[in-house]
Amino acid sequence: VQLQASGGGLVEAGGSLGLSCTTSGRSFSSYKLGWFRQAPGKEREFVAHIGWRGRSPYVGDSVKGRFTISRNNNVKDTVYLQMVSLKPEDTAVYFCAAAPIRAIGNTNEYYARPSLYDYWGQGTQVTVSS
Repeated sequence: VQLQASGGGLVEAGGSLGLSCTTSGRSFSSYKLGWFRQAPGKEREFVAHIGWRGRSPYVGDSVKGRFTISRNNNVKDTVYLQMVSLKPEDTAVYFCAAAPIRAIGNTNEYYARPSLYDYWGQGTQVTVSS
């Protein structure tokens, strides 16, 4: 099972970047796919998650209005993160991850917990210069 993230890079403040994460090795139809980020010396922070066929996209408060999550199941199950109006504080390693959908606690905030995610990608660096 593999989650392969790509698309990170260096961008000036106010710029845009798009990340993608392609899954392989199993079906994730019963999984939420999410994005987290981790800056040096900080805890892993929830960014966004989304359900199968792009249902119920949800983004965290720190990126709301600037980041958009989407998901395409047509060929390979792939999750995207479109980031605009980037700020230096968005600088971090961004990880994609997959969490099985549970029968209970099924709220947006519930799936913001990194501990629920069973599979993780390798991370891609996003650096925003001021």
